[in-house]
Amino acid sequence: MALPLKGSPIHFGPFLVTSQVVFHLTPLSFALVNLKPILPGHVLVSPRRIVARLADLTPSETADLFLTVRRVGRMIERVYGATSLNVAVQDGVDAGQSVPHVHAHIIPRRRADLPRTDAVYDALDGREGDVMRNFRGALRVDELGRKAREMREMEEEACRLAGEMEGEPLD
Repeated sequence: MALPLKGSPIHFGPFLVTSQVVFHLTPLSFALVNLKPILPGHVLVSPRRIVARLADLTPSETADLFLTVRRVGRMIERVYGATSLNVAVQDGVDAGQSVPHVHAHIIPRRRADLPRTDAVYDALDGREGDVMRNFRGALRVDELGRKAREMREMEEEACRLAGEMEGEPLD
């Protein structure tokens, strides 16, 4: 069940996340739009408690996180007309995790949306997938020519996705 975005602040690792970019909130998890999405509809789902590794989550947090990933993924697939999803968790620095806070990337996919199906993993591992760098250097253009989105655009997407989540069936 989604909760109103009131009460305690929402943190994504060291960053205070504005409620305008969070589109879904459960008692233990939240979903937010991405500053520099790899493909349109690329979003993140994270536990509300800041923990660096999956093994640090409680069983309740783990269940809530992945049920939220499943529910958000269904909605993203429907809204963005995707036929598949990439769901990725980089669990630790050596796995490419750039923000020390567990988070799952949900990336909607279609046939031939990238030159190679697995190119999304190159993007996640490269500078464009470095969420920490993207937050800190929001105004910089990365080597692929992608600029960080403006807050207005992110807020509009979050508002639209929040409305879509209202109609998404509970598990």
